[in-house]
Amino acid sequence: MKKALLVTRVSGFVPQFEMNNVRLLQEKGYEVHYAANFDTVVYGSDNSRLEGTGIVCHHIPFCRSPFSRQVTQSYRALKELMQQESFDLIHCHMPMTGVVTRMAAQSLRKSTGKPVPVLYTAHGFHFCKGAPLQNWIYYIPERFLSRYTDVLITMNDEDYERAQTFPIRGQAKKISGAGIDLTGRPCRDFSNTTNTPFQLISVGELNANKNHVAVLKALTKFDEKEIHYTIYGEGYVREELEEFIRKYGLTSMVTLAGYCDNIPEALASSDAFLLPSRREGLPFALMEAMAAGLPVITQPIRGCTDLVHPDKGGFLVTEEHFGSAIRSLMNSSEQCAKMGAWNKAAIQAFSIEHVQEQMNAIYTEVCREE
Repeated sequence: MKKALLVTRVSGFVPQFEMNNVRLLQEKGYEVHYAANFDTVVYGSDNSRLEGTGIVCHHIPFCRSPFSRQVTQSYRALKELMQQESFDLIHCHMPMTGVVTRMAAQSLRKSTGKPVPVLYTAHGFHFCKGAPLQNWIYYIPERFLSRYTDVLITMNDEDYERAQTFPIRGQAKKISGAGIDLTGRPCRDFSNTTNTPFQLISVGELNANKNHVAVLKALTKFDEKEIHYTIYGEGYVREELEEFIRKYGLTSMVTLAGYCDNIPEALASSDAFLLPSRREGLPFALMEAMAAGLPVITQPIRGCTDLVHPDKGGFLVTEEHFGSAIRSLMNSSEQCAKMGAWNKAAIQAFSIEHVQEQMNAIYTEVCREE
């Protein structure tokens, strides 16, 4: 049986976003292997969702920082795994694992002469328009490693245009994100206006880039009886957010709800979705909010501008204007309903069926060339 290797830094990524790709590969006759740091689970509390999937799991001590000694350890461990299993296809995700995987695969390619196809999905280059200068340090390795990449998969217009300027061994492709299952999703019914206070929701890891504190700052201008804001997710800035909430008296207004395994229902019982991120690729959480028929408030950044039409599906505003955008939605359930309806129609182009067709075409082409 042919073998395919999927690689991500954190172990929750594949069961959260990549199971459709797993099934596509299995249908093409591949035994699917998964290399990740199984001690780092971002989506969910454990690795139980991988049980019964047929995926063969391999623990590799991947780390976030490019300056950690673990980078060398993970490179050696991954290269050893590739030597032992002799994979026929490799598909990596996330910046650090994208670097380590392509370097290890290229080293084996040189030593064995076996031209194993290497795919890399960029879920959002760290460097982008408006990104801080330090983020552009990632540009150099991404451009260099593209010569060891047979398919560089992007998810938004800006990344795709930039990828086409790279010296890619193969070619750049663009897909419509991870694909969202639109069947049977509950939607917000704005004919029912009994939500008091106005229910705001965000979904995303609690980290500096997700920038949840920007919404908290905006909420200091509101009365606690007007709004309730729920943030679903876990991460390393939780204590920092909790301290801000206590300091500014937002305890009764804000709930840090942790990981949620039933996001569609949580969205359908809310009034508006906020994504205050500083950088995104093509945010799945925003897609889910659109599918739930919610108006959205987000920054005018790459990925978000690919999804949201300003003033039709929501507000694309910088963080200092979050408060006024929230106030506008609070004051008009009719506006909420119109924006939500526009989003429900717009998100059809990002359906799981559409993305499956795109990824099936990519895998079919790679398998044919293999």
